[in-house]
Amino acid sequence: MKPQYEHVGIDRGCSIRVFHRRLERIPFEWHRHPEYELTLTCNSRGQRFVGDHIGEYDDQDLVLVPPDLPHSWCSSGRKAMDQPHEAVVIWFGRDWVENLAVLCPEYAPLVRLLACATSGLLFNADGVRSMLAHKADLLSDDSLRRLSATLAVLAELAHSSYSVLGGRERLVAQDTAPKRLRRILDILAERYREPISIDTLSEVANLSPRSLHRLFTRHMGIGVRDYLVELRLREACILLVESDWPVYVIAEQAGFLNLSNFNRCFRQRRGMTPRDYRRGFLAGGCYRSEASTVTQRPFSLEYGLDRGNQRKGYGHAEVRSMPRKC
Repeated sequence: MKPQYEHVGIDRGCSIRVFHRRLERIPFEWHRHPEYELTLTCNSRGQRFVGDHIGEYDDQDLVLVPPDLPHSWCSSGRKAMDQPHEAVVIWFGRDWVENLAVLCPEYAPLVRLLACATSGLLFNADGVRSMLAHKADLLSDDSLRRLSATLAVLAELAHSSYSVLGGRERLVAQDTAPKRLRRILDILAERYREPISIDTLSEVANLSPRSLHRLFTRHMGIGVRDYLVELRLREACILLVESDWPVYVIAEQAGFLNLSNFNRCFRQRRGMTPRDYRRGFLAGGCYRSEASTVTQRPFSLEYGLDRGNQRKGYGHAEVRSMPRKC
């Protein structure tokens, strides 16, 4: 299942966009966009899909999704049945944050936080309380109050505890890695579907196997073999969602030598079997024919998901943009 592209459409002269969503059901909408997305989901429970992560979410779920990482929530119930599902979403660009940190060094920790968000972050209760404390101002009619609240939330989250979603957090260190390590990473990225020996990598890096191991673990936090397994699992996750190939074919295409090894690695690192992972996306997709239309939702996503269908709408939403001020 290929993700739909969502054009968030931050207005010219504005820096970020806030979206207030209230609806009877959160539909499965597998999509991506080039902006960061901070989403607080309330009065809702169900499944959360972020990259190669599938997990259960409950009331007051606060997640940061990085640019271009496919994601969706899919509800299965509500905490208060007489109230709608609710989400407060903030979209913002990488350049905006980096420029903010240059002008205001106090926001430098936020840049470091985003560097850790390559596969999505789930914030703990302290982060949720921060977002809730500023919720009224985030949804205010006063643009300066909304902007001030957004900056306060992001600054506080930069010092909050979180857990990493999915398995991509170790796969993006090339830009700041030493030249020898970048050569190794490039080889692994090109040939991860093939059998690759440590001796081959050592020759590429002009290092002994022991020195190669020390270099790799110091900068990547995991060993070469674990990193290679993550590359293959990431490819397998994409194929499980975007194709209807049998699992044994996907295992072979992703570079696993045999099906039993693939199933064992997948269960150990993703907490489920490949078939259960695929079923999770198919189960989410079954809601698409009943998904709600949200007023003023970025049009590209609604059009891509619902083209040719007429659907019944639920609830309402509010969209606000922020002026580019500090």
